[in-house]
Amino acid sequence: MFRSLLGWGFDCVPVNPNEREVLGVPAFGTLALAVAATGPFDIVDVFRRSELCVPHAVEAVATGAAVLWLQLGVVNWEAARIAREGGLDVVMDRCTAIEWGRIGGAR
Repeated sequence: MFRSLLGWGFDCVPVNPNEREVLGVPAFGTLALAVAATGPFDIVDVFRRSELCVPHAVEAVATGAAVLWLQLGVVNWEAARIAREGGLDVVMDRCTAIEWGRIGGAR
């Protein structure tokens, strides 16, 4: 997924406290650290179990993201509520790569 998005020209920043880099791209321990280093994000694309998403929604709101995207199989209505009340659009249970291909973006 990350490799696909990079290959299509998306500017992606991995956020993972257990990684220093992913596919040669520097990783950050928190979303706040990533935003401080690279600027604000349009989409916070979450690859976590559903029950772990609320803190990511809170952080997405706090850092001024535009969209909270929960990947295929990930649904958390509390995280969605937090994001919506914080002014973000919300996508749940959808894969960014599949959706990009569906709208004709993937080559």
